[in-house]
Amino acid sequence: MAEKAKMIVDKDFRISKIDKRLYGSFIEHLGRAVYNGIYQPGHPSADEEGFRKDVLELVKELDVPIIRYPGGNFVSNFYWEDSVGPKDQRKKRLDLAWRTLETNEFGINEFTKWCKKANSEVMMAVNLGTRSITDALNLLEYCNLDTDTYYADLRRSHGDKEPYGIKTWCMGNEMDGPWQVGHKPAYEYGRLAAETAKAMKVMDDSLEFVLCGSSNVEMPTFPEWERITLTEAYDYVDYVSLHNYYGNRSNDTADFLAKTQDLEHFLHSVICTCDYVQAVKRSKKQINLSFDEWNVWYHTMDSDNEKMALKPWDQHPHLLEDHYNFEDALLNGLILITFLKHADRVKIACLAQLVNVIAPIMTEDDGPAWRQTIFYPFLHASKYGRGYALFCPLSSGKHDTAKHSDVTDIDATAVYNEEQGEVTIFAVNRNTEGDVEFSADLRSFEGASVIEHIGLAGYDMKAENSAGKENVAPAAFKGYTMDNGVFETILKSCSWNVIRFKV
Repeated sequence: MAEKAKMIVDKDFRISKIDKRLYGSFIEHLGRAVYNGIYQPGHPSADEEGFRKDVLELVKELDVPIIRYPGGNFVSNFYWEDSVGPKDQRKKRLDLAWRTLETNEFGINEFTKWCKKANSEVMMAVNLGTRSITDALNLLEYCNLDTDTYYADLRRSHGDKEPYGIKTWCMGNEMDGPWQVGHKPAYEYGRLAAETAKAMKVMDDSLEFVLCGSSNVEMPTFPEWERITLTEAYDYVDYVSLHNYYGNRSNDTADFLAKTQDLEHFLHSVICTCDYVQAVKRSKKQINLSFDEWNVWYHTMDSDNEKMALKPWDQHPHLLEDHYNFEDALLNGLILITFLKHADRVKIACLAQLVNVIAPIMTEDDGPAWRQTIFYPFLHASKYGRGYALFCPLSSGKHDTAKHSDVTDIDATAVYNEEQGEVTIFAVNRNTEGDVEFSADLRSFEGASVIEHIGLAGYDMKAENSAGKENVAPAAFKGYTMDNGVFETILKSCSWNVIRFKV
């Protein structure tokens, strides 16, 4: 007999309005993310500005509201002045983060134009590794001001009369990491971030700032890093960043799909730390979270490290080009469900990254762009996960894995889009050994009817997509019932499920 799970979906059990930026992403000057990714003059699909239209169409399909740029580790030795103005006058630089050669043929001028075509906002990161408050202020003036001053005039001389209007700014990147160029101890970074944000707010008080949190939950300084840096910068920042990547090096699918338990611990710890500093400061201001780097990343780590060591200073080499499989898509779905459960505090999240580099979209240099397996859970969440996140009591069977205990067979949540008159349940059956009988009580939504039940199921855990064949793609599921406001179906073992209702 199949295990059973039941959830209650009530329109009054609201967690929070979902910030659309929860479905953000990330483009770094790394590998082929920019060159031969979003930008490739001469490609058959390239437009007049060299932007690949096939990539743009896939980005617009995902409906990505905000994209972090230009890094990542790259930003900590980034000279923004080299990336603007006439291309034939731009300086080539060595990128110390990824040991590659940066031509600066594509820069801030181009990225802001590309984002407009992608219907996305820019989330700009400033270099607080090797540069200063002055450089951040000059960049802000160049990007956002309409004054009769040097850097605003410089932007206009480069052909961009109107300011870019960038509202969300990252105060550096992973400054807790010893690998970071310009790495700083917590107090020193906290003071620099505070003074930089304070000065930038004088120039434009509508800006929002993201403070660098821990690079991952395993950092030896976590969560003291958050406590110390927030103590210094609390009054001037709005979000603290979180980064984490997940892998399955032990080839244990059940334990891999349980790793959102670790994510829950990470989120809980950072939220508690933010609230502790708020209490100490007796502040009415709440700091929220920007999970601005998340994904599965492990497939290419070893080969990438060898490549950078043996053949440095290449131009846009193939780096971090993980080819994702079916189980990776399931974990990404579980991560998105976890973010939705914490929509009251997780306001920004960036799938890292968007094209070619640990990405849902891949390109062939002389061929098409194509969708990886992880494209689909993100697409479904971005498309149907707008509105209010609901708290949904869930009863489910549990199982233990190699490193996790009491793992629920089903992880699920629901979103109420009041404007569209729709409710969507997102659910993953992560029980590797059996199907689960699933029911959802929607009686608070009088007259609710099923629109569709779609998802991913029945694939080999290691199934991948390619430019030539899409082996993993969504399908419609049948066999459900809806009676007196109660939905019932079977959730297949190891499946991603999107169940939509008209209400």
